[in-house]
Amino acid sequence: MSTELLAVVFGLAAALGWGAGDFSGGLASRRGDVYLVILVSQLFSIVLLILLALLWGEPIPAGGDLLVGGLAGIIGAIGLVTLYRALATMAMGLVAPVTAVVAAGLPVIVAAFTEGLPAPQQFLGFAAALAGVWFISRGSERATGRAIRPRDLLLPLFAGATFGLFFILIDQVSDRAVYWPLVAARTASITLITATILANPRRTRAPAGSPPLSRQMPLLALVGVLETSGNVFFALATSAGRLDIASVLASLYPAGTVLLAWLVLKERLAPRQWAGVAASLLAIVLIAL
Repeated sequence: MSTELLAVVFGLAAALGWGAGDFSGGLASRRGDVYLVILVSQLFSIVLLILLALLWGEPIPAGGDLLVGGLAGIIGAIGLVTLYRALATMAMGLVAPVTAVVAAGLPVIVAAFTEGLPAPQQFLGFAAALAGVWFISRGSERATGRAIRPRDLLLPLFAGATFGLFFILIDQVSDRAVYWPLVAARTASITLITATILANPRRTRAPAGSPPLSRQMPLLALVGVLETSGNVFFALATSAGRLDIASVLASLYPAGTVLLAWLVLKERLAPRQWAGVAASLLAIVLIAL
């Protein structure tokens, strides 16, 4: 299998992991505090990453790579808090696609300057992918029962910008290492979330009627595993191929989030959203050619 095809496969695997992880994380945030959801799920995640690094015998990279990974972790943690809060308070079918458009757009711009323009059919695939998540987002106007207001987009746009920066930073170290930079990223994000909780303990008060944290552990462990798989597959995708290909394909994760919201939460999907799913499938074909 060629490296470019590997990048496609790994990018799609990252999308599946993140899509299911964001759905599970949003669901957990509706039942408890978003900061505790992120902290506990990332504790599961860092244990899994360390085990994978030791299992594969990956050497610890240079300090600079770990610093870049740590910076990526801080930025990613800020993005996760923003995303999970949006997922917990707004329709998932709106939040995930808008976030993905911005998250995919930034690496495409950076890759155009650092790696050159992609092949023509891949460029068309990028356009189809962005159109796909846009149609999914616009379809949420019916799913939410009201028109989308500009202020509704603030949290998803900010989350998307932070994830785009996370993609770019992980790409800087993924050629030399995979697991240890992600361990550094998780260490930094766990430290930031813990400091935030300690600075304001009231922030972690669960909503009235929410189940105890112990009963949510299986769901939080699942969030950690899914988010970890997304991160690992994305790092592998950027190591195997171009940053823009990996980022755009990984940013198709809203399709999984939206479909799970449709199946589990019975959120209605408008015709535009189904058109967005179709455009996303077309994008996969074009990028893989």
